[in-house]
Amino acid sequence: MIIKLKRTYDEKGAEDGYRILVDRLWPRGLRKSEANFDVWIKDAAPST
Repeated sequence: MIIKLKRTYDEKGAEDGYRILVDRLWPRGLRKSEANFDVWIKDAAPST
């Protein structure tokens, strides 16, 4: 299995597989309807 990192604001590419957002806060300026990832796992992000 290969894991790649990509910025939240980058467009989803044809070679992208399942995309996961790992962050405690929702990205600024990004609507949930425009999100380019499949799931948001905020509990996996580092603690504050």
